[in-house]
Amino acid sequence: MNLEINTLNEVAAHALQLPPLDKVRLVERLMATLEQELAQPNRPLFSWRGLCADLGSAPSAEEIDEARREAWANFPREEIE
Repeated sequence: MNLEINTLNEVAAHALQLPPLDKVRLVERLMATLEQELAQPNRPLFSWRGLCADLGSAPSAEEIDEARREAWANFPREEIE
């Protein structure tokens, strides 16, 4: 029996149609795979600094202030009415 199942609701609908013994077997099989997945060590999480390490150093406060002054120097160019 080869079914194409796309959503959790479809899986549940098909599982509810199984005879009781097959439901038990399904639960046992799912529990076994769940135990295996939980027994595997979690992969290490990366910090945000580690993810951004290739971007180089951050701009200094002085550089940020200078860029802000340059950006706002001519604002607004025209009077807004």
